[in-house]
Amino acid sequence: MNANTSRQSPAEGEESAQLFTRTARDLPSGRHQFHKERLMAQIHEARQEERQEQRTAAAPGGTRRLRLPRPAITLPVLAAALAGVVVAGVVRTGGDGVRDSGVATGPALTTTVGVATTKGLPQLLDQISLAAAEDDHPVVKPGQYIYIESKSADTFLKTVDDRTSLASHQLHTRQLWDSPDGTKGWLIDPAVNDSPEGETLSLPDELGNTPKAHLGAPSYDYLAKLTTDPDELLAKIYKETEGQGNTPDQQAFTTIGDLLSESYPPAELYSALFKAAAKIPGVVVVNDAVDAVGRHGVAVARLDETSGQREEWIFDTKTHVFLGERSVQVKRLSGTEALIKPGTVTYTSAILNRAIVDGIKQTPSQAG
Repeated sequence: MNANTSRQSPAEGEESAQLFTRTARDLPSGRHQFHKERLMAQIHEARQEERQEQRTAAAPGGTRRLRLPRPAITLPVLAAALAGVVVAGVVRTGGDGVRDSGVATGPALTTTVGVATTKGLPQLLDQISLAAAEDDHPVVKPGQYIYIESKSADTFLKTVDDRTSLASHQLHTRQLWDSPDGTKGWLIDPAVNDSPEGETLSLPDELGNTPKAHLGAPSYDYLAKLTTDPDELLAKIYKETEGQGNTPDQQAFTTIGDLLSESYPPAELYSALFKAAAKIPGVVVVNDAVDAVGRHGVAVARLDETSGQREEWIFDTKTHVFLGERSVQVKRLSGTEALIKPGTVTYTSAILNRAIVDGIKQTPSQAG
């Protein structure tokens, strides 16, 4: 259930799609999207299309993920796209400075790179899986909406007058509503919306398209039909994401991470996802990780050897509740991309509220 969206005309969208092909971005993430999309329908389709194109067109050292697309973005960064850098986007303004969309730029986000180990991983994932199975997880009924409130920020390369520097978008609140079938929704996110009121994600889109839900862009109803057998689930993930991402294992890990952050898997599936993750080679534990609002926890993580970034799912150390996620640069890059130094947090998020409400744009406090 991804709701990243940007405002562009059809002509601008076509131009962006062409730019995407030429720059061959390799960004294996569930929350990135072509600049041409505006509504949820195009986003649903683009997530799969982009991942497929990334794999087939990427040069060695492809990038990790594009997190927060903004209306001001007009041109992706070619060099960064080929060198493993998370790029939120570049705006070329001819010397007038960088336009923004409500979330001002600041210094790069940084952290101490936590030590990774495989010690205790099976036990941790078992505990997380058990906690997920025992968690209060009401069924979503027709006419209701899944509400997810989070805070997020990212670090990106900013180019003005041919000079590139590292900057970040401030931590900001994101509110998402989505119907069980995925055809109705609303998004409020200053990183992608011009209006503080947000915009509709309801389908069909302006072209009359209503895409089918899939692993890359799932609805609650779609997730409810998935197998809860960990082996079968992981096999399905590998099969349906074949050719995407930098490696099959990394893409499988990323896909599961996407389902944890901005979707609402039914209870049995939620538990099965962690059991499936335990079977992916290269998964490790980081004993101290911090989410976007400063909550410390333990992370289940995996290093993307191509991009040099480690994706971390952060859980409360006592309750094992999912807190959020972040991507941390672990390996040093070369050239212009050396700006992304080890310890740079390229994306961070924190889930503040995930609930079922009875109306679009209704919050849990209003429902109570």
